[in-house]
Amino acid sequence: MKVRVFQHVPFEGLGAMQGWLAERGATIQYTRFFDNEPLPDGDHDLLIVMGGPMSVNDEGAYPWLADEKRYLARAIQQGSPVLGVCLGAQLIASALGARVYKNAEPEIGWFNVQGVGANPMFQQGTSYRVFQWHGETFDLPSGAEWIATSEVCRNQAFAYGRAVALQFHLEATPESAKALVEHCRAELVAKPYVQSEAELLAVPASEYAALHETMRRVLAHMVT
Repeated sequence: MKVRVFQHVPFEGLGAMQGWLAERGATIQYTRFFDNEPLPDGDHDLLIVMGGPMSVNDEGAYPWLADEKRYLARAIQQGSPVLGVCLGAQLIASALGARVYKNAEPEIGWFNVQGVGANPMFQQGTSYRVFQWHGETFDLPSGAEWIATSEVCRNQAFAYGRAVALQFHLEATPESAKALVEHCRAELVAKPYVQSEAELLAVPASEYAALHETMRRVLAHMVT
């Protein structure tokens, strides 16, 4: 399996997805936009679009965003499996013509999302504790399947063809959570859905294990 990863900042990588892909003998190649690397030719079996602190609307500061969104729109319409994480999810939404904008509240920390609809990745009515770090949200693209929601952010996840957009980080590890804190500490302000640094990093191993079980189910569904 050939996997292409779109990476927007050095400190947001594959996390726990790295191990899952290694178990399956995947060949992983990166497009690192922060190093001005060019877009690939599309020869991959799975495209993973990672997060980043910028907005999809920041094309003036990051001109490559426009090209990336056009690339994603083509890949999705061609039926390629595409997984978007946080900023990656917002890029998928924008590429499909949906609006991306500031959420009513930033959501940073460990919070529950609930499955909606009939998609097997997230069972309807079941709560999943996930790692969040986002201040923006998206409208559902026309024709998308709404698959997860939460109290503070209605559109937490959707599927569109073989694309899956997740507002949250199923791949989070203690190391990746610490890296986000170190690079984005200024966002940890006192707000209703923003946990403190201590709360973010004090999560037991069992929480990560449950998170990664959900991650494995999503990935398995995408590549089956």
